[in-house]
Amino acid sequence: MLFYILLFTFFGSIVSLVGGIILLFKEKFTLKVSHFLASFAAGTLLGAAFFDLLPEASEEAGGLNIPFWTLIGILSFFLLERFIHWFHHHHSHSSEIAKPTVSLIILGDSVHNLIDGVAIAATFLVSIPLGITTSFAVAAHEIPQEIGDFGILMHKGLSRKKILMANILSAAAAFIGAIATFLLGDVIKGALPALLSLTAGFFIYIAASDLIPEIHEENRKGFAFIESMLLLLGVGTIWVFVSLLE
Repeated sequence: MLFYILLFTFFGSIVSLVGGIILLFKEKFTLKVSHFLASFAAGTLLGAAFFDLLPEASEEAGGLNIPFWTLIGILSFFLLERFIHWFHHHHSHSSEIAKPTVSLIILGDSVHNLIDGVAIAATFLVSIPLGITTSFAVAAHEIPQEIGDFGILMHKGLSRKKILMANILSAAAAFIGAIATFLLGDVIKGALPALLSLTAGFFIYIAASDLIPEIHEENRKGFAFIESMLLLLGVGTIWVFVSLLE
């Protein structure tokens, strides 16, 4: 099982960096397609939450209140993002604006990757198909996020080498989360339904709060329709994926 966890954590980490790496060398092209990637990612997150994570959590729940833990997941991610935004604005009046902003981006990305690693490992502890679906959804939503992070770091004047190294180190946090979750497998076994519900809450929040608003902001002719179709395609892809793995 550890092999699968490490393999798909590696897969999620490497795939998530692809968008950012392409941005370093093909900035205009990458920025053009980032909206489309975000739309597809939003669909995969919603599909993974409602077609796979929540049904699996309900099946394993016993007497656990699944909606409660899903809500806790949504609120937890909200509070995490509010803290990050507050910390950023609190320090934005400093004369050295670039340093706290860069540090904050890397810290926030590391925390997100840590949570992704926990989610991947926790779902593999339930079943291999569930772990694969979660890994796919994680990779899909990390690509547009990494493009955004790379873009901001480029804007702050960091060299390509420093940007790449910072994001590789940040991606390593996913392995820390995954390995820690695996090692605590026996301890947290009874809490797996809660972890699945928390992960579903994280996915729903990221899709509804971060990605879908980007679709609504896109007003160029034809783009909004394409992005809407890509969101539905993301949902449908997960539905087919889950059906084939069952």
